[in-house]
Amino acid sequence: MKIRLVQNGIFTPVEELSLTTVPPEDGFYWIEADVEDLTELQETFGLHELAVEDTIDEEEQRPKIEIYDNHYFIVINSIRFDDEEIYLRALNVFLFKHLVITVTRQKISELRTIKPILLREQVNSADYFLYHVIDLVVDNYSHVADRIEARIEKLEEDILMHTKKSHLNEIIGLRSEILWLKKALGPQRELIWTLNKKDLKLIDGQLQKYFSDIHENAVKTAETFDTFRDLMGNLREAYQSSLSNRANEIMRVFTAMTTIFMPLTVITGIYGMNFDNIPETHMEYGYYFVLGIMLVVAVSFFWFFKKKDWI
Repeated sequence: MKIRLVQNGIFTPVEELSLTTVPPEDGFYWIEADVEDLTELQETFGLHELAVEDTIDEEEQRPKIEIYDNHYFIVINSIRFDDEEIYLRALNVFLFKHLVITVTRQKISELRTIKPILLREQVNSADYFLYHVIDLVVDNYSHVADRIEARIEKLEEDILMHTKKSHLNEIIGLRSEILWLKKALGPQRELIWTLNKKDLKLIDGQLQKYFSDIHENAVKTAETFDTFRDLMGNLREAYQSSLSNRANEIMRVFTAMTTIFMPLTVITGIYGMNFDNIPETHMEYGYYFVLGIMLVVAVSFFWFFKKKDWI
């Protein structure tokens, strides 16, 4: 557990948890905690038992806000995109007037990148801290959307250049991830809308207006994932079309080869018949003469097909 006093974005470590029960003269306290710290934090600050139970028992939670007497319990899902895999990680926030407690099971990048932002913006209150955290979370969804778009474009290029059976698995997997993220964005937008519109005593009224910008970004990101879903459908059609074209190309080559070798088969069939009185059968160079005729016929057919762009 890390305890800090934040004053105009400047961090001062605090050694004793008991010191944070009294509001500071200036700034607010930020406590970064693990799930194991919740028992002590509940006893110290009177965290609601249902919020504590949700944080401990549910690893994957639906984004929401629960309003209690002297604090709010807020859950928002942070997104992470590693090695072509997408993960959602719950960020649990207990918001007081002079204090904010963040509880996570895994490391969340937003809590690391927010520190220079607090200093730059000279953040001096817990509600503004919450605003910047949620803003970072939504921005990361936009960054992931950009990476997914790049992945779709590369997959489309690979399919058009050289179709492989593995591309179908990539299409199915990526489409599933897009649908999953689109479904997860719904509750996230509802949470931000609540922070924007609902009368919340622990959040400055002037600050609530800024949540509308975050909500707008969340809506745009959700619309982007709608577009991705349509693109994946087009990508699957392109895959099927490419496979059909490739099969047609193979059949065209096989047909051309069959046509080329058909007259050669006729020639060898004629000279393979068991008759004594076949012309040229007793010629000294008859064998090489027939081979020459076969070569000329094969090359002529190949040249004709090539000229017609059939092969």
